[in-house]
Amino acid sequence: MQIHTKNEAITKRQMPDAFIILFFVVLIAGLVTYIVPAGTFATSPSEDGSRQLLVAGTYMESDQDMSVPLFAAGGGSGFFNFAFEGLVSGDKWGSAIGVIMFILITGGAFGIVMQTGAITNAIHALINKASHAEKLFIPILFVLFSLGGAVFGMGEEAIAFCIVLLPLMKALGYNGIITVMVTYVATQIGFATSWMNPFSVAIAQGIAQVPLLSGAGYRVVLWVVFTLTGLIFTMRYAALTKVKVTEQERAILHNDNAYVFGKTDISILLVFVAVIAWIIWGVVTQGYYIPEIASQFFTMGCAIGLVAVITKRMSMNQVSAAFQKGAQDLLPAALIVGLAKGIVILLGGDDPASPSVLNTILHYAAGTAEGWSANISAVFMLIFQSVFNFFISSGSGQAALTMPLMAPLADLVGVSRQVAVLAFQLGDGFTNIIIPTSASLIGCLGVTHVDWLEWAKFIFRFLLVLMVMSIIAMIIAVSIGF
Repeated sequence: MQIHTKNEAITKRQMPDAFIILFFVVLIAGLVTYIVPAGTFATSPSEDGSRQLLVAGTYMESDQDMSVPLFAAGGGSGFFNFAFEGLVSGDKWGSAIGVIMFILITGGAFGIVMQTGAITNAIHALINKASHAEKLFIPILFVLFSLGGAVFGMGEEAIAFCIVLLPLMKALGYNGIITVMVTYVATQIGFATSWMNPFSVAIAQGIAQVPLLSGAGYRVVLWVVFTLTGLIFTMRYAALTKVKVTEQERAILHNDNAYVFGKTDISILLVFVAVIAWIIWGVVTQGYYIPEIASQFFTMGCAIGLVAVITKRMSMNQVSAAFQKGAQDLLPAALIVGLAKGIVILLGGDDPASPSVLNTILHYAAGTAEGWSANISAVFMLIFQSVFNFFISSGSGQAALTMPLMAPLADLVGVSRQVAVLAFQLGDGFTNIIIPTSASLIGCLGVTHVDWLEWAKFIFRFLLVLMVMSIIAMIIAVSIGF
């Protein structure tokens, strides 16, 4: 029988998980709909016709009552409907249902991979053969993932890599937080300072009518500076928290009989590497996104399961059970994605042409900066994009909604539209490392068994550093006429 002290009980009451936090955010969002009126913007199609862009200066307050009832029938949005509506919202191309399915299918596929033991055997073989190069693991991984975020907008893919790298990091004495730092946080640093990401900077520049992929020189400098800062922070934390391996654990790590790396493991890892290469090729050259990547990971699970069955490492029933267990482990993360989307739905959705409280918030925020100095206006744009990212964490979605207002606002306050794009990038990318509405973050925390509140307490100081650096970067950009 376990006996809990009074202090332990108090500590538990003071540590709400992400579901409790989101519930209170939903409560606040519901109350806001009774205070802030709804509004709409006129829209026009983008040059390629792929999306509707809002037209600056066309805001109109709507007479439609957007106050949220406790319960709504007929598929409406009420306070107690938000969970279901959030979970079934969107389509296969994004939040929420697309990201939810991506998380579950990817989790199932990696459940099969991990159950084969090939990753574990390879990790221990690697430690045995190259333990002297241990200090290079974190720097190499951090730079590679940051580059992935900068080049092709790597984000959701970090969830899968967290699953793979967590055993390696633990075997080296590091915790789940380090795993999230070298994968997801690194991708978001690259994402925020990218000079060529087709899902953020290219879309934002197109909307702002700035030459695509222009201003690359300054952005590359920012990528180097921010990536180096993130790496130093990660290495310092890793050095402080690294756990010494006990003699018993050390004996297991270096016991060739405990982890035999054989032909079956090599075959499984070859399939794994081939699929990862296929995914990178698809994203970079074919524009693959959530539906295709999820299907590629499912293909990987099937292929590796087949290898495991043929080599008699696993039975077909064990493959099926591993898939179910992998998906089950990520179910909490998938649920949070839907619940977070429900917040946006309660506020009226993210369509500029439909009445919503979000449109009103966007309109008045944009009008606030008129008449300010160029530097203050640039910093305001950064802060606004950072706050707005809580509601629309999708880079492309936020660009489509905010850039049509931020671009002409830049003209009014005397800064270049390139600066407005940079404010969008930095504000969107860096806050992704803490907001509980980020599907990728919650997915990475889920698979590494890190509580969001624990993560928020840890990452908050680093986020402050990034934001101060971002403010400096914005002021420099204005000063050099970027």
